[in-house]
Amino acid sequence: MQENSNLSVLVIDPNPGMRSNLQNMLNLSGISKIEYAVNAGTAIRQLTRRGYDIVLCEYDLSSGSGDGQDGQQLLEDLRHHRLIAPWAIFIMLTSEAVYGKVIGAAELAPTDYVLKPFTADTLGARIARALERRAVFLPTWQLVAQGNVQEAIRSAAAAEIAHPRHALDFARLRADLHVNLKEHGEAEQIYRKVLDYKPLGWAALGLARAQFAQGRIEDARETLQMLVAANPRLMAAYDLLARCHEALGKVAQAQKILEEAVAISPHMVRRLRKLGEVALEAGDAAAAEKSFKQVVSKARYSEFRDPEDHLRLAKALVKRGDLPGASGVVRDLERSMRASPEVEACVAVANAALHDAAGNRGAALTDLQGAVAAVRASSGLSTGLKLGLVRACLDHRLDKGAQDVMMAVVNDPDSGVTTQHALELFAQAGRRDLADGVQQQLKAQAQILLGVADEKRNMGDVRGAVQTLLEALHMAPSNLQVMIAVAGGVLRQINELGWDHPLGELCYAQLEKIRAIDAQHPRLEPLEEEYLAMRRKYGISS
Repeated sequence: MQENSNLSVLVIDPNPGMRSNLQNMLNLSGISKIEYAVNAGTAIRQLTRRGYDIVLCEYDLSSGSGDGQDGQQLLEDLRHHRLIAPWAIFIMLTSEAVYGKVIGAAELAPTDYVLKPFTADTLGARIARALERRAVFLPTWQLVAQGNVQEAIRSAAAAEIAHPRHALDFARLRADLHVNLKEHGEAEQIYRKVLDYKPLGWAALGLARAQFAQGRIEDARETLQMLVAANPRLMAAYDLLARCHEALGKVAQAQKILEEAVAISPHMVRRLRKLGEVALEAGDAAAAEKSFKQVVSKARYSEFRDPEDHLRLAKALVKRGDLPGASGVVRDLERSMRASPEVEACVAVANAALHDAAGNRGAALTDLQGAVAAVRASSGLSTGLKLGLVRACLDHRLDKGAQDVMMAVVNDPDSGVTTQHALELFAQAGRRDLADGVQQQLKAQAQILLGVADEKRNMGDVRGAVQTLLEALHMAPSNLQVMIAVAGGVLRQINELGWDHPLGELCYAQLEKIRAIDAQHPRLEPLEEEYLAMRRKYGISS
């Protein structure tokens, strides 16, 4: 047991008697570095400050009162916000025999879950098994943590051979790492090879994800339909299948799939939120209201509460004509969450919708102006909220507000909204004049960024220069000067720092676009020759 003496453990349990019992059990396994949290909030604060080797978490963190997050909701937050490392051991402790709760916890992939009552020997055996597995995977996970993903892939490939008992798990990890690098073709090959060996649910799900990422939506849908039929409790398959139906414009079908998933596993907050959004888009305000009410209720005690959940619920109530109910939701938001630009924006957008429904367009305009100001000062609002605000501003002829918010969306590389998307939204609203204005602003910003990239390159910061060039490309994806600068900057980084597959693919795509625009451009041929030279230098096959 000496090897356990350096292990750190966080016990999350509101019951002092159980905390004491767990301490005694852990001591019998040679573990003495134990800290405690009595609820989800204190656990998150402790995990934000430091990491632990093992987390033992009681499922019912409310001691039966129903207040606060349960262990599943806590784990969902920890996974989503990456507050626990991939190699951390998370064991759920529960006396709950309710099927929906157990499967809900399982789909969040705890290392293990142990049903009460259990003995010290049982807990010790589960921990020993988890530690044994962690030791095998730790070298690869550490490479990932260091940012050396390509080396981690090679490590996982070697471990498949060295540890045949874990070969399939290492194949899965290797495929996941390819996905992280956006090497979806390579990941697909691994998933298919696993499926040829054994029809595993996770491999079929990975295959569908790879197909979806490569734009083969119908292929992904067919893969998922067969997967759900064979594995009706593989919950993530429902989520992706719903996304496929959304991408194919079948919103009602997406809603139906998510409703099936919620019926099986009813406690995942993010799935409930997605169901509400899809139902609202499908015009089913009653279903949207039901889902958003559950989201607001379940997330009330989360350290990561999202004020947009109240806004979504208020919009569903407005759509149903329940203005007093929507007004009550807005008041609850103001009372229950600390003041912030995000809360202020959600309150203003909700109030604007209420005033519009009541026919008070003047008051709605005032609220929209407040929402635009709050968005300028905020940092954590969703792209969906901002685009909705743009449309509302256009409806009320609040042109500058629409432009300002759209510029904030396009300037955010994580928004997923391209310049073309922004221009199309304005064009659909009959405001090509605003589209032209946004295009000119983005072009000017891109030119400034090209100058910044030049300065970084001259200072020897080739990686920083490329990041700045990618920001310029996001703003002006059809600008020939920007495309040429991006291709040249990427090749310079590859030459100095080594081959980077996603950047190599990006460079090739830019060269193809340049050729389509101006095949005789004097910079095209030298760049193509340099690209081929880099592939030869690093032994990259065509």
